[in-house]
Amino acid sequence: MTDIAPVHAKNPAEIVVRGACPHDCPDTCALRVTVRDGRAVKVAGDPDHPPTDGVLCTKVSRYLERVYSPDRITVPLRRVGPKGSGHFEPATWEAAIADIAQRLGAVAQRDPQRIVPYSYAGTMGMVQGDGMGQRFFHKLGASLLDRTICSSPGIHGLTYTLGGAVGMDMERFAQSRLILIWGSNPITSSVHFWSLAQQARRQGAKLICIDPYRTATAERCDQHIALRPGTDGALALGLMQQLIAQDLIDRDWVAQHTVGFEALAARAAAWTPERVARTCGIRAQEVIDLAREYGTLAPAAIRLNYGMQRTRGGGNAVRLVASLPALIGAWRHAAGGVLLSASSHYGVDFEGLQRPDLLAGRRPRTINMSSIGDALLQADPPIEAIVVWNSNPLAVAPESAKVRAGFQREDLFTVVIEQFMTDTADHADWVLPATTQLEHFDLHKTYGHRWWVVNTPAIAPQGQALPNSEVFRRLSAAMGFDDPCLHESDEAVAASAYRLDDARLPVLMAHAAAGAGGRGPQAARAALDAIVQRGYAKLNIPEAPFAQGGFPTPSGKVEFESSLLRALGQDPLPDFVPPYESAESAPELAARYPLAMISPPARHFMNSTFVNIASLRAAEREPFIDMHPEDAAARGLQEGALVRAVNDRGAFLARLRVDARVRPGVVAAWGVWWPKLAPGGHNVNAVTSQRLTDIGRGPTFYDCLVEVVAHEASDVQGDAVSAGASGHRAAVSRQTGAAG
Repeated sequence: MTDIAPVHAKNPAEIVVRGACPHDCPDTCALRVTVRDGRAVKVAGDPDHPPTDGVLCTKVSRYLERVYSPDRITVPLRRVGPKGSGHFEPATWEAAIADIAQRLGAVAQRDPQRIVPYSYAGTMGMVQGDGMGQRFFHKLGASLLDRTICSSPGIHGLTYTLGGAVGMDMERFAQSRLILIWGSNPITSSVHFWSLAQQARRQGAKLICIDPYRTATAERCDQHIALRPGTDGALALGLMQQLIAQDLIDRDWVAQHTVGFEALAARAAAWTPERVARTCGIRAQEVIDLAREYGTLAPAAIRLNYGMQRTRGGGNAVRLVASLPALIGAWRHAAGGVLLSASSHYGVDFEGLQRPDLLAGRRPRTINMSSIGDALLQADPPIEAIVVWNSNPLAVAPESAKVRAGFQREDLFTVVIEQFMTDTADHADWVLPATTQLEHFDLHKTYGHRWWVVNTPAIAPQGQALPNSEVFRRLSAAMGFDDPCLHESDEAVAASAYRLDDARLPVLMAHAAAGAGGRGPQAARAALDAIVQRGYAKLNIPEAPFAQGGFPTPSGKVEFESSLLRALGQDPLPDFVPPYESAESAPELAARYPLAMISPPARHFMNSTFVNIASLRAAEREPFIDMHPEDAAARGLQEGALVRAVNDRGAFLARLRVDARVRPGVVAAWGVWWPKLAPGGHNVNAVTSQRLTDIGRGPTFYDCLVEVVAHEASDVQGDAVSAGASGHRAAVSRQTGAAG
């Protein structure tokens, strides 16, 4: 283990350990964990890390409630009741590993593709998230998992246009004069970006929010454009048409650093302000004025988030919005351009980290995690075993009735590596106790800024909890896998994640590697040790890396016409792709279910993480659905009523808030509650669809029509929540017996 590097503590009896927030957030904060007598007593943001600036969100500032929760799983648990009942008994690690290895081995002898790994971003570290688990399943020959549930359409859209998930330096937004906050609510999802946007505003910048809902962010911006869900691409085309009509194109930059402008201009020409207004449900003048401001207030910046790509046309919408900065030459400026994700700037060595060579020439099938419900029920050959870590599919995957039915199969062998008894864990055959971020080592890149951040373990694991990496090391040993990379330390796995010859490697890491010979494992470890001592290091990238072009596309230019899509036989130009479910595209469906539902994250939750933390759940109170007063009056629904949102896929209960912040014809249902802690035992994903996006094969969570009706049994909520919480406590209480 790398030596812990304490930073200054006021009390000499304390140490302060550097850490990193592991959660699915663009800010990836650097932490300082104060430890006294082996117990963490405080988690704070690191004031010396520029993106964090000493500030944490409400969720992570209460992280100790998670670490020391009495509901933590602290021993391996073996199912002794029906699937979903939450009835388990404690067992030893030896028994758990032996049984899991034997049962996975038996399936693998028939066909390893019948085994599916299922993981996402419960922790985003190189080691506990992306590293050892993928190595293990590559060696096993299991089905590959298409990890699409969050960002895939947007990443593909960026890749086809800009060459990868690249963009502005988040820290430079403070110098922008105009910021479009598009499909994002950073007060909830990126508090540090919001601080920078506020700094820019104090210096005279204008903030414009584009979102179907008047979020807390939209309320604090200078202007809010409330377009219909799934119509972002149409607005982007309209802005292009107006930028050309108003002669606001940077012709010189476009000529030198883009491909396909004339073709894009021809496509955009049809999108007049009037057509955009009809499609998006906004005023034509808003399109005209927004284009003028975007083309004249330089430097102009766009902060996207992933909400806008969770509809059928989400990938194309990202392509269109990502094209806008090139048209006005915004990339000339460090404070101009667009940021959705910065993850490709890191140049992660995924082959070294995940070792696909362990497949040894095999080509397993790929299962899309966004349609896991259908896969568990219909895949051929059938899925016989699934191992879940860093995810909670029964809460977060769409069309949850099918997901639940799949996990309830008695012939499905299920292993869940978890910290708490989630709905998914309730359906497992084995539940294995996982460490929290304070109890293991990891290395983190981020998708919101340009800093590597290290997490050093601050305390010993609680009970018998193990890091994900150690679980897979033990399974590898039990299955007789002797490849050295399956038994490497966490530090060695982390050191495999970066390329020593990459010019973007942080300067302090590059210097350390050079001092150790410049290449090979010893140099990689020296580079890691250097960042461990500091806690974080910024990529060696110019503040305005694309001022003179140099994009990582095949042409080196912004590709309005994508050479990659052309090679695939697809339309190389981006276009507006309407939603699957809308009055225009599905009028018969809309007649029965006339309300477009979006399901943004609740402020105190991170997807389904933190839902079980009592103080944070109390802050959210209960699941809510927001409806415009006109829609509520038309249905005779009153503020505070318990209502049911329903469509052909299912239904869920929520408390109604009548609120003009949501536009007519749209409802906002806040997620993502654990189903067993929600009224009636269902959350928003009871009604969402497994249909996929145009690009990137992602989920269409915000492409969903529902009807909302009164629910008569007003006491269902309290009963369901009490029963769910009671079942949760009962399952955990069965761990108290000695595990041998």
